[in-house]
Amino acid sequence: MPRTFQTLTLDDARTMLVAAEAKAATFGLPYNIAVVDAGGHLIAFVRQDGALIGSIDLAIDKAMTARIFDKPTDLLAELAAPGRPLFGIDQSNGGKVVIFGGGLPVTVEDAVIGAVGASAGSVEQDIAVARAAVDALSASLA
Repeated sequence: MPRTFQTLTLDDARTMLVAAEAKAATFGLPYNIAVVDAGGHLIAFVRQDGALIGSIDLAIDKAMTARIFDKPTDLLAELAAPGRPLFGIDQSNGGKVVIFGGGLPVTVEDAVIGAVGASAGSVEQDIAVARAAVDALSASLA
């Protein structure tokens, strides 16, 4: 029996980026926003004019981290604190794991189909920008 899986498409990623950019505008900050597919590979990325260069890889790696562990990156931060069960996880996967907020998995019918990562502001702002992307996709699929 052939196996099938669902993944985000480029159209999905575009929907997500538009919403994330709109949310970023409410903070008055230029953002880096990345969307990855079910395999954790980059589908789409936007670097708004003036966005921090150092946040490019952070946005991409937040999305990848959220996908490969199927957890929000802010939750991984809690689990990776000293003395916690995942302490040191940020050193895995070639050191590309990002364990602070702004990366969210994207799920449809309990299946993770991709993830989004946002970086430029505070952790709370990054989470809000990523959440706007996920919410926009959910609304478009409803």
